[in-house]
Amino acid sequence: MNSRTSRAPAVAGLFYPGDPRELDQAVHRYLDDAYSESAASADAPPKAIIAPHAGYIYSGAVAAAAYARLKPLAQKVRRVVLLGPSHRVPIRGLAASDDAVFATPLGPVSVDTDAVNAILTLPQVTVLEAAHREEHSLEVHLPFLQAVLGDFKLVPLVVGQTTAEAVADVLERLWGGDETLIVISSDLSHYLDYDSARAIDAETCRAIETLNPSAIGPEQACGRVPVGGLLTVARRRGLTVRTLDLRNSGDTAGDRRRVVGYGSWMFTEPVAKPGQSANENENEDKWGEDSASVIRTRELLERHGETLLRLAASSIENGLLRGRPLDIDDGAFARELSDHGACFVTLKKSGSLRGCIGSPKAHRPLIKDLANNAFAAAFEDNRFPKLTAEERRELALSISLLSPPEPLSFTSEADLLDALRPGIDGLIIDSDGHRALFLPQVWESLPEPRRFLGQLKSKAGLTPNYWSDDFRAWRFSAVSVSSDSLTDPTTLWT
Repeated sequence: MNSRTSRAPAVAGLFYPGDPRELDQAVHRYLDDAYSESAASADAPPKAIIAPHAGYIYSGAVAAAAYARLKPLAQKVRRVVLLGPSHRVPIRGLAASDDAVFATPLGPVSVDTDAVNAILTLPQVTVLEAAHREEHSLEVHLPFLQAVLGDFKLVPLVVGQTTAEAVADVLERLWGGDETLIVISSDLSHYLDYDSARAIDAETCRAIETLNPSAIGPEQACGRVPVGGLLTVARRRGLTVRTLDLRNSGDTAGDRRRVVGYGSWMFTEPVAKPGQSANENENEDKWGEDSASVIRTRELLERHGETLLRLAASSIENGLLRGRPLDIDDGAFARELSDHGACFVTLKKSGSLRGCIGSPKAHRPLIKDLANNAFAAAFEDNRFPKLTAEERRELALSISLLSPPEPLSFTSEADLLDALRPGIDGLIIDSDGHRALFLPQVWESLPEPRRFLGQLKSKAGLTPNYWSDDFRAWRFSAVSVSSDSLTDPTTLWT
């Protein structure tokens, strides 16, 4: 790439003030209003943010909620990778710029030409000046970045027709360390009535919070492809996401008949343990007991554990009365409980197992998985007779939420035993059509790895010393909540 010219502002005086002093005052006013909340937060500074790109009168306050979080990074970030959707020019892939500088009324921002050259080796990235010349989705972010970060270099990319995976590959190439910040530019729903927009934007927010790019449709976000690329990388790298603001133009400066939705989110990387480098933490086993996945699940159970326990009990009650699981209305529960999830429901009577059924992989909304598994544990576990009404008040009920299974690599039974982490790993085994699962709680009664594996083989219908070249295993983590944690467990049952 041969850098040549300076890109002049295209929407100064339209989307934001064109006068430097007026622009500086406007940006700092938005930031000052947002600083109070961010200063009170104990969150680590973000590695990436998503923020809107409309006129400042409509979305400036929402964008500032994200940019206020960058204040601690002012002396650290030296490169900003900025991606936004194309609004004016049809593009295949991602369009880089041949300009050396992107100018705003606040001054010039230098382009990181070395970084741009590095990604031009990827087939989805080309130089297309026309894509940048009139595009606002990147430009409106620059004054905020200048105000918060000061001196930095820019990698500007306009995203056209491509896939989230292709964007993710570009982000991985540019990810870097603390010196690099990722900014994704996107508005949400467009020109719906106020209530419809709020409902659609809430769905998009849920998809972002659960790192689920496939749940964002074409009409939900103009920047859904670059957003999807970030969510793909965030899932791979175990990032934590937090919603900072979610509003629409009906809340800021427009009427409520036809609104545009806006949201801002921050993404933080896992924190390295003392004595451990960030890179080592990045490569740490992602299903460790302190992984981001487990932390999020533990937080979910802290918020909704009692609700889930009562839902499981209600499904068992429904089974006693009507012979079927409780019919679930997704809209009646918190949105994070409607996301796909995998759970096991365990029933005990006088300390002894009375039923245990679950899903090793997420394949339906968590609350529906829970209702069906609770019913199955009570009435369809073929190791036990069907539960009777007289027994239910004697039951202790626990729910375990599972992480996705991770395949284990081994060449012998000794290798597999060495890989197991007692007290942490749940385990699934499969060989010659025989399959079985143990939850991590089983380590309490079988603390020695060889006995743990031997008993799991027996559960699968194999002998404890069985081994075969086709033997496969997966591990997972689980976080549990039990009716014993309730002040009065008997209130579970009507």
